Amino acid sequence: MGAGIVAACMAAACSGTADSGNTPQSTSGSASENTDDASGTLDIYFIDVEGGKATLVVSPSGESILLDAGFPGPGGFDGTPGAPDKARDAQRIMLAARDAGISRIDHLFISHYHADHFGGVMELSQLIPIVEFVDHAAPSAETEARVPGTLALYQQYAALRDRGQHVLAHAGDRMALQDVTIDVIASDGVVLTTPLSGGGAGNNACVSGGVPAQETTENPLSTAIRLQFGSFTYLDAGDLSGPPLYALTCPINMIGQADVYAIAHHGGEDGSDPSLFAAVQPRVAVFSNGTRKGAQAATLTTLRDLGIAGWQLHRTENPGAENMPDGQIANLDSMSSAWIKLSARRDGSFSMTNGRTNQTVSYPAR
Repeated sequence: MGAGIVAACMAAACSGTADSGNTPQSTSGSASENTDDASGTLDIYFIDVEGGKATLVVSPSGESILLDAGFPGPGGFDGTPGAPDKARDAQRIMLAARDAGISRIDHLFISHYHADHFGGVMELSQLIPIVEFVDHAAPSAETEARVPGTLALYQQYAALRDRGQHVLAHAGDRMALQDVTIDVIASDGVVLTTPLSGGGAGNNACVSGGVPAQETTENPLSTAIRLQFGSFTYLDAGDLSGPPLYALTCPINMIGQADVYAIAHHGGEDGSDPSLFAAVQPRVAVFSNGTRKGAQAATLTTLRDLGIAGWQLHRTENPGAENMPDGQIANLDSMSSAWIKLSARRDGSFSMTNGRTNQTVSYPAR
């Protein structure tokens, strides 16, 4: 993004105490019991949208970033936007927004044009102002053929977006916000060509050639980002998959390490390639999954093999999948809709809170 974009962007809580070692520490309590300075944390809410994706990021200054917005209407790919008071995912996003104390969405990133990622925008916009929209080029006729109704939903989204500020994301763009820096590492099928800070090393784990994308029209076009807050880094790849995902870390690791990684494509099999995890070395990897969507056996196995802590929005019922411990699963069945909340500090330490149990696990700085 050019200097003008950066200038435009700039205009626009429950954690435990880390020890001095490398072992995560468990505590319990609610946000009201937090003894740290909450104003100094970057808070990330992984919102349960039943196998879709909606992640709210709020900086210490109160600037907000929403990464995708879940399904429209009552949920599901056959849903259509309707009354906002009955919109399941928009209402769940609003619960997180109220908890975070924000009254607008400063920056909305749409990773790609599948209903589980951008379908909830139209209803959400009637509940809270959205200042800036960041996305990539319009969906193709091939996307419509694969998922009928995509173009109609996109046309509603585009009409809404055109009433606000709009940024077309390109790989290599950088947004310098008040407290965080966001690098666009892939968008519209193109990945960055200049390594980020901490990147540039060869990756000896690149032996598989990658895992084929399970969906080949929109997912590989996903806008993926790396967010940095002091020494803390967060990687969010949307549904990026296939060659673009593989190219981020093979044969050269272009993106460096990340403390927390929101696993591509909900943790489906095409997000399981060990070469990316070996390069990025996340301490925590998050599944934005449903009971049958995402969190597939291959990805859960990769995390266990590499000793990475996995956190799931739902207990998975996928065949052969071995779930993470219950304490790292926000919803054990489809009857609840708890979130996972991350609170990060500038020194790189962070905590993960299970919204179902209010239990917190703290991770000291590397």
